[in-house]
Amino acid sequence: MSGQIIGLQDWFATPPGRYLLAWEQAQFDQAVADIFGYHALQLGAAGVDGLRTNRMPHRWLALPESGQAGDAALFTDFAALPFSANSLDLVVLPHALELSHDPHATLREVERVLVPEGRVVICGLNPASLWGMRQRRAHLYRRLGFGELFLPEGGEFIGYWRMRDWLRLLSFEVESGRFGVYRPAVRSEAWLERCRWMDAAGERWWPIFGAVYFVVAVKRVRGMRLLSADWRRAAARATAPVSIAGKMHKADRTD
Repeated sequence: MSGQIIGLQDWFATPPGRYLLAWEQAQFDQAVADIFGYHALQLGAAGVDGLRTNRMPHRWLALPESGQAGDAALFTDFAALPFSANSLDLVVLPHALELSHDPHATLREVERVLVPEGRVVICGLNPASLWGMRQRRAHLYRRLGFGELFLPEGGEFIGYWRMRDWLRLLSFEVESGRFGVYRPAVRSEAWLERCRWMDAAGERWWPIFGAVYFVVAVKRVRGMRLLSADWRRAAARATAPVSIAGKMHKADRTD
């Protein structure tokens, strides 16, 4: 596990890694800016500051092992977070699930610690993309004894629709989802710049084949209804005294 995470951090320093990181950082900045509450947590990927634009008073970065890069507040097993149930308002997971040894358990733990109507923000590499196909081909070549991987060697890539199914089974409601990073799987920064036009073309013509997906989901609790902001005024009106004249008038009408 340690090698997988270090591999991801090193890969973020390569031209395709910087390209991916810039897109993901922009998505996180936009997604979390207007999510309010008191406690927010980022799991993994210290290279991405997923809570940079969020204004909650308590924000933490958690990493799976000590000795890793990043200004982590705690090191913990993502499948056993040291938080009580219904205690966090926001959890962001930049590549945490695909690098986890048990992504199901990690996502269940996120659901446990989130408050009702809390939000989870997930980004992951898309296996149904040019980058994903090159990675699968590289794995085949390595089994034959040659070649090297394009992406960091980690856990299993989790497809976008599969991720939505997992969220739905845990009673999350997907609020938004999108894809990005459409340039081909090349290592050269010059070639990435030459293919800049493919980002706009990909969003229009082949949107689901981006190298990375980004999902925002809300934790729903069945049978619970959040009170509106004016619930105190409504309660006051319901318990307000009724004048005697009003009561007498009502009694006359019933007679």
